[in-house]
Order: sequence, then structure tokens, then C-alpha cells
Amino acid sequence: SFSPENLMWVHNDWILGAFDAASKRFAEKDLEVSVAGRSFMITGANSGIGKATAMAIAKKGGTIHLVCRNKDKAEETRAEIVKESGNKEIYVHILDLSETKKVWEFAEAFKKKYKTLNVLINNAGCMMTKREVNAEGLEKSFAINSLAVYILIKSLIPLLEKSPDPRVITVTSGGMLVQKLRTGNLQSQRGRYDGTMVYAQNKRQQVVMTEQFAKAHTNIHFSVMHPGWVDTPMITNAMPDFHHSMKERLRTPEQGADTVVWLAVSEAAVTKPSGRLFQGGRTQTHTNIHINIYI
Repeated sequence: SFSPENLMWVHNDWILGAFDAASKRFAEKDLEVSVAGRSFMITGANSGIGKATAMAIAKKGGTIHLVCRNKDKAEETRAEIVKESGNKEIYVHILDLSETKKVWEFAEAFKKKYKTLNVLINNAGCMMTKREVNAEGLEKSFAINSLAVYILIKSLIPLLEKSPDPRVITVTSGGMLVQKLRTGNLQSQRGRYDGTMVYAQNKRQQVVMTEQFAKAHTNIHFSVMHPGWVDTPMITNAMPDFHHSMKERLRTPEQGADTVVWLAVSEAAVTKPSGRLFQGGRTQTHTNIHINIYI
């Protein structure tokens, strides 16, 4: 059967194998750098890929701004990073990315308080099992995965442009390859709600958004990356069957973070064209490898 759900499973299995090969090409020497004096904002930084990214960059001396929803978990993460890295320049910001007005207010306040932001890493995401709306009436998956990312980037561009070597990195998913961009049903109001496919559509939106921002702001290096399929709480909770069947093949959060860290700190990253999709330290042209199944 070529249902969206079955195709997603086939693609997930394929991308795991592809990433095993891609990860072997990763240039570790590119990561042998110090980023002391540079600041990094990471959303969803208290677990999974976000936490692994924060830890890796903190060990290289970077100033880290952890943007998290849960204060207790965020403070625990901060303490762990400080203890393991010896870097005390780790700051916690509490924000619910599903409330878009609060996202904008946070970004505007951040610009007033801090003089520089070198790298914005949009890592936070969600996969809903049923359609839910936030206090503003927006479908939550779209609000968190797409709209919050857009608002953060748009609001923080003036601060990024004033900072040396500015970069914006968004963590996407290979699942977006089973979706064409669809702008006619952004709130997922029509048809049956399939959280996996809505998530894949959001991730497609992130890739297109990155391309457009790169064209409009050529002095900032924009990139979007697929981390492979990683053993994170989101995969465990939202895709339990997939997690159970693929658990032995899933990447660790540290492995999932490798390309994020490379894009954030390496000199090699900014020699690549802005606006591209990356996996394993290499660019991928998503429009060429898209599976044309929704005609």
C-alpha cells in the first residue's frame, strides 16, 4: 500500500541507511575550533539533539542561551553543562514556542538586553497525535514547528546582522521528503488529521523558509539540516511503533547533533552556499530528491 503512513515508514528506513553512509564522511577536524566570545541561541535545549548541541558548543567556549519550556529541566540542563564543560556562560530562557505572541515578545526583549547573537539554532519541535489549538486559535504543530521559527528568525535578524559571522540553523527531518509544500491548509482543518504527515509538512515549510530567508539576507548564512533518525523523547512518544522497531538503528542525540555543531562552529560550513539542506556535513538539493507522490 502506498498510503502516506507506509511511505513514511519506507522512507524512514531508507534514510537510516543513507545516514550511516553520510556520517562516515563527516570531517571531524572541522570541529577542532574555539568559539569563545561567540553566542548561540538553541531552542528545545533541555533534551535530545538540543541538549547535545549545547553541551558540545559549551565545551568549545561558546556562550549558550538555552530556550526551553520547562524551567526545572532547563535549570538541570544548565547545571549539567556547566559541570561537564566548565563553562559558566550558560543562560536559561523560559518560553512556550506554541504561543506566537510570546515568541515575538521574547525575541524583542532579547534584542534589547543582549548586544550580540552569532548563531540561532531552531531545534525545538513537536509531533501531535491529534489536532490541538493554542490560546490564539492556531494549530499547535504549525505554531511551534513553522510559525515560531519564522518569528524568531524575522525578529532576531537585526541582532544577527550586527554580529560577526552570523548563522541560522534549523533542524528539519527527512520526513519532509514525502511532502510537497502545501499552503492551502496550514491549520490542518480539512481532512483527517495525521500528526506524522502534518509534522512532515511543517518540516517542508522550514526548508522552503530557509531558502527564502537566504535570498533576502545574504550577509547571514542560513542552513537547514536533517540529523538522521535520533532516539529522542519526541520519537519515543509520538512514533512508538517506529521507535520500537528501529530502536537499535536510531542515532544517539550526540550523533544527531554532529551536523548542527558543524554548521554552527566550523569555518568550512560558511564556504557552502547559504539556504541549503545538509546531512552528514554535505549539502542535499531537496527539490531534486523529492519523492513526487502527491500529485
